[in-house]
Formats: sequence, C-alpha cells, structure tokens
Amino acid sequence: MHLCSGIMKIKLLLSGKTEEEYLKTGLREYEMRIKRYVPFEIVEIPALKNAANLSFGEQNSRECASISKRFLPGDIIVLLDEHGKEMSSTEFASFLNKQFISGSKNLVFVVGGPFGFDPSLKKQASSILSLSRMTFSHQMVRLFFTEQLYRGLTIIRGESYHHE
Repeated sequence: MHLCSGIMKIKLLLSGKTEEEYLKTGLREYEMRIKRYVPFEIVEIPALKNAANLSFGEQNSRECASISKRFLPGDIIVLLDEHGKEMSSTEFASFLNKQFISGSKNLVFVVGGPFGFDPSLKKQASSILSLSRMTFSHQMVRLFFTEQLYRGLTIIRGESYHHE
C-alpha cells in the first residue's frame, strides 16, 4: 500500500463541541499524529440553539442541514453511524488507501449528534461506517475514530503501530 499525502485532505466534521478535557487532549494528540501523514482538519459545527424546544426529528433535520452546508463539490462523504458497515483496522486502511488513489480532493468523515443522521444526509454519503456493534456516545466516537484513522495511516505506511 502507499500514501498519496499531497493530493487528498481529510476532514472530520463533528456536531457540537467536544465536552470533556480528556477527550480534547486525546483528539489533539491524534490530530498531531495524523497531520504527519496527510492534511487533516477537525471542524466542530456549533450545536443547535434552543434545541430543547425542538422535537428529536426536527433537531436531527436541522443538525443534518447544518452539516450538509460544510460539504464541497467532489467531497467523498463518509458517515460514522452505528448501523454502518463494520471493518477491521486493516480493512479500514485498505478503504483509506482506495480513497487516496481515487484522485479525489477531500475525504470527509462525519460524527453526528446523539440522534444519528437524517435520511437526506445518508443519501449524500459515499459510505456509512460503524466503529462497532456496540453503541458509544458521539463524544467518545471522536477519539476512537481519530485513533483508528491514525492506525489506518500507519498500516498503509507499513509502520509498527498496528500488531496482528
């Protein structure tokens, strides 16, 4: 496998702010590590205002509309959803590598809020991936995903971080 780092940028869109300091620290650590391999950006989309006055469906719809505004033409959009396709770390590395060699400019991973993704957003996605059959808080998924992204990049490069 190889890594075409000058071609593709990876972006992680997060709905709302990361709350816990330990998660912020972990995210910063993996963000720094990932940037050694590819251009990488974490974008926190502000939480909805007055969300308590909205139904779950309305919150979900508005949140997804706010996320969609961040997409650029040609983006490869990958949603992280508990009902998505599961992959091993090496399968995820292969998935990443295929995206790198596809010639696309931006690979955008999205972590939604606690109510998941609106069907309209799922239609825009190239892929929907799950980190586990277990359910994790949308806050924890941020850290788990960045670690897996880093792990995938080291697998592509043949480095010793991942052990099988």
